[in-house]
Amino acid sequence: MIKDKIQKLAATIFNDVVGYRQHIHANPELSFKEFETSKFVKEKLTNWGIEFTDCANTGVVGLIKGDLPSDKVIALRADMDALPILEDSNKPYASKSQGVMHACGHDVHTSSLLGTAYIINQLREEFGGTIKLIFQPAEELLPGGASIMIKEGVLENPKPNYIVGQHVMPLIESGKVGFRSGIYMASTDELYVTVTGKGGHGAQPHQNIDPVLIASHIIIALQQIVSRNADPRLPSVLSFGKVTANGATNIIPNEVKIEGTFRTLDEDWRAEAHKRMKKMAEGIAEAMGGSCDFDIHKGYPFLINEEQLTANARLFAEEFLGKENVVELDIWMAAEDFSFYSQVTDACFYRLGTGNAAKDTQYSVHTPKFDIDEDALKISTGLMAYIALKQLGN
Repeated sequence: MIKDKIQKLAATIFNDVVGYRQHIHANPELSFKEFETSKFVKEKLTNWGIEFTDCANTGVVGLIKGDLPSDKVIALRADMDALPILEDSNKPYASKSQGVMHACGHDVHTSSLLGTAYIINQLREEFGGTIKLIFQPAEELLPGGASIMIKEGVLENPKPNYIVGQHVMPLIESGKVGFRSGIYMASTDELYVTVTGKGGHGAQPHQNIDPVLIASHIIIALQQIVSRNADPRLPSVLSFGKVTANGATNIIPNEVKIEGTFRTLDEDWRAEAHKRMKKMAEGIAEAMGGSCDFDIHKGYPFLINEEQLTANARLFAEEFLGKENVVELDIWMAAEDFSFYSQVTDACFYRLGTGNAAKDTQYSVHTPKFDIDEDALKISTGLMAYIALKQLGN
């Protein structure tokens, strides 16, 4: 059976995949700068005789063609970039790059896809169709490496019928995976707001136009966009995480800068919310004697898991791991640039459990203490290989 062969190959490659992950983790690279990681991936593919091409500067696209007749194509995606976070760890594989850390598990995704590539390459005689391996840069930084790779033709020549990706999830116990059909993750937009007034002495507010007060009214008022304008059945999030005034106890500054994020799960409402936020902020500033520049950097769209593909992938996961090890996911208001792929072709994005209280690996992604239970790598490689070959009809 193909399942047994995959599981044996996954066990064979496991220690190597752990080594790949620790090497990549110790040598993290920021978005669009994944030069050494890209080189590492190419070396492994070359050693295994897997053909590849470059894409989006540091991206790598491998191809494995089965020996049996089939024109079906499935793409498997892993992201490679790290985050500007100072790691808090005494592990031997902790980051060697000060202030740069694989805090979102992209080291896991890349090493796992390498392991999957090894497994599939060993089984060429067993399947028909083509596996496209997408090692993608810059998931963490707008405009997102996925959007660039798509523009450069990663979903062409050959054109995938499906694309599958996996992502670590410390909230799920290691050894389990999670799926959700339909809309799964939110769109994301970055908000950059500059409120301008007239600065002066804090003891003479009547002679000034206070941008701090105007900004405060804007921040509070904009929450009404979610609480009173959004359909309550539609998740929306508006959060401001940075406010800079640069005045003093007795100095009213000339301007205040605000930065935030807006997230939702509907493109029509997303566009409407943009208009409402801009109009409200500018109106409040004008009414209070100042002005407001409301700049929206449109980010990733919402992520949708195609119903049939995801149902199939979940069934294959149950076959491979046992039904008790496959869980249902809730909507997740974080964002992922895998969403760009999901807007173009049938996609499935699932979660790989990495949490283990005994091993202290339950810290959230994007935190200095994030780490994984490496036993998760026992299933990450084989499961993706099994999903890919079964979806191709093998």
